[in-house]
Amino acid sequence: MSTPIQGITNTGITGITNTIQKIAPPVRPGKEEEQATELDQVKDSSFGSLFKDMIQDVRDTDAEFSQAQYLLATGQIDNPAQVNLAGYKAELSLNLLIQLRDRALTAYNELKNMSV
Repeated sequence: MSTPIQGITNTGITGITNTIQKIAPPVRPGKEEEQATELDQVKDSSFGSLFKDMIQDVRDTDAEFSQAQYLLATGQIDNPAQVNLAGYKAELSLNLLIQLRDRALTAYNELKNMSV
């Protein structure tokens, strides 16, 4: 099993969140209140909640993996295969989030480059 999961921190997930926030349309001068309302609508949308749920799932699976490693190190776990399963689960959830982010950015770039 590869070990990119061990390096997951909140800063990595925050980077993904910051990337999503960068996708939001730029603020127009004199329209800050309207822009704030639009951003709240984006955050409350099903697309925004999907990303929030995915990020939370990555955090949860990473915590489960860390807990399984701790239990294995302290001898409190009966089946060492549970650690591998938790690691694979965390790795898959992170890969899914990354693929979803990449597809969303690709779709956004295609929409941005469309001529109307």
